[in-house]
This record gives sequence, structure tokens and C-alpha cells, in this order.
Amino acid sequence: MKKLFILFMIFSFITSFLLANSLELGSPAPQLKVLTDQGTTFDLGEALSAGTTLVFFYPKAMTPGCVKQACSLRDGWDELQARNVSIFGVSSDTAKTQAQFRDKYSLPFTLLADTDGKIADAFSKSRWSRQAYLFKDGILVWRDTKGATSKQATEVLAALDELETNT
Repeated sequence: MKKLFILFMIFSFITSFLLANSLELGSPAPQLKVLTDQGTTFDLGEALSAGTTLVFFYPKAMTPGCVKQACSLRDGWDELQARNVSIFGVSSDTAKTQAQFRDKYSLPFTLLADTDGKIADAFSKSRWSRQAYLFKDGILVWRDTKGATSKQATEVLAALDELETNT
């Protein structure tokens, strides 16, 4: 089983590397309806169309790297909120697992259940890669295809600083 998991992770890494440039900066936000951790349908395209919004992807709730990534954004929540950034986390876990993950780690943002892979497909990325995308009024303005973990909030805040400097 361990060998199968390792092979799967290698395949996922290679796939995410090959797809890393598919959603280019300046691309419009994907338009789709998704399932939240509360089990409700949510219009992600509409949410991405106004203001500044971060969508971060993590492979599996409750795993060490995913916990670090989500908790980094939780810990940076106040500063991100002061900059009016909305945040959505995405993984292939079920809505129930997402809710358990949110509750266990006191995550203040909505998590989205991508059990069928349609969100990952809309972002042209592997379901199992760790990535982050920042949208401003429906346009992709920054992306992290390397998948920061404990430094995700720091990297997002640095990107916001750089975007403010360039405008």
C-alpha cells in the first residue's frame, strides 16, 4: 500500500508540474457552482468576480502539510481581512470531512468539497497538488503553483504588497 501511495504521489507531482501553467495570469475566474463544507451549493464564479479573493488547494484534509497551509491562512486571517481578502479552501474531500477539518482547526473561511474534481479541472490543475490563486475583480492576478504550507499567508500578503506597489 505504501508503494502504491508513493507512486500515486509521484504521478500527481508530475501531472501538477505539467499543468502548472494552464491558468495564466490575467485569466478570468472560472465560473462554476460548488459544494461548501456546510453542504450548500455556492456560486464560486460570482464570489471571485468582486473584490480580492484567494482560492487555495490542498490535497487532503487532516494531513500535516494541509494543516500547516490552512492554519497559516487562519493565523493570518486578521491581516487578510483588514485587506478585504475573501478565502476559500479546496480539496477532494467530502463536505463532511471539510466541515470536520474546519471545526478541528478553527478555520474561519469556507472550505469547498471537490469530490468530482470539477474545481481542479476549472483551474486546470491536478486534484492532488497544493496551489493558491488570487483574483481581483474576477481576474487572476497571482498564483502559487509550488504550494506553500506554513508560509502560505506570508506569501499571499507579500503578493498583495507587490500588487499594490505595481498599481
